[in-house]
Amino acid sequence: MTIAGAPGPGIHLVHKTVGRSSFDAVRDFKRRAFEAGQKKLALGHGGTLDPFAEGLLLVLAGQATRLMDLLHPLPKTYVAEVHWGLETDTCDLQGLPVLTGDATHLTPEALDAALAPLLGWTEQVPPTTSAKKIDGEAAYKKAHRGEVVVMKPCRVFLLSARWLAHDLPRASTLELTCRGGYYVRSLARDLGQTLGCGAHLAALRRTAIGPWADPGEGLEGLVTGTDLVPWCPSRVLTDGEAEHLNHGRAIPLGEFLPPTWALPEGFPDPGAPMRALHQGRLVALLKPTEDGLRTFANLRGGL
Repeated sequence: MTIAGAPGPGIHLVHKTVGRSSFDAVRDFKRRAFEAGQKKLALGHGGTLDPFAEGLLLVLAGQATRLMDLLHPLPKTYVAEVHWGLETDTCDLQGLPVLTGDATHLTPEALDAALAPLLGWTEQVPPTTSAKKIDGEAAYKKAHRGEVVVMKPCRVFLLSARWLAHDLPRASTLELTCRGGYYVRSLARDLGQTLGCGAHLAALRRTAIGPWADPGEGLEGLVTGTDLVPWCPSRVLTDGEAEHLNHGRAIPLGEFLPPTWALPEGFPDPGAPMRALHQGRLVALLKPTEDGLRTFANLRGGL
């Protein structure tokens, strides 16, 4: 549907355009909420995109902001344009050159071989201009002040990567699926260093997060009810059980339904909790205890 009107509670699927920040998108929702008299509507996003990147951004509204931690370990799919022969200090097209090299020796076969060691769990050094925290502050803030920033390697997961097209020796287009916390800018840098020619990320588009796809520019989708966090098993509540949970009491384990969306084969288990569904709405997230199921996130009013 077209973007318009007051934002309802749930997860909004938004296309972020090049040149705008993820926080710009959230600010748009805050403006819309304010104009509709929803001054206290909680809002946030489920994973940032750099201003030069475009594609799917999840904007969480109302009680859906409590689902944020469940979104981080999901698979995210990107289409990236890698430019060969130049590495920059930011690992992208907006940085300053730090290394140049000859890319005329590159072949599709060599590029396939360079991807193979990067699949699965690896150690990756984030860009110095990333949002990774150092002493409680985002690294990019320190870098922009001119401070020396030393980034520690992080454990990341790359499920798949394949070249879609080559325009050698200038550029190549890559499609990849990774776990949250992965830096595609670092992947471009590492490929350039492995191949001895330098490289940087020239363009990036996020096409999917978990079960949700980019709606396209000018369009927006709203996810609610049983479509929320479908990788989690579900427990359908009776009226009495919903009342018990609302008052902090446990309910029997009972029967539960399996997830309605499966993670890709080989993807790490995100350790999903159980969904509590009542009258078609997601009302809580549950965890098993010695005396039954208890709420660890009460989505008051439901989504």
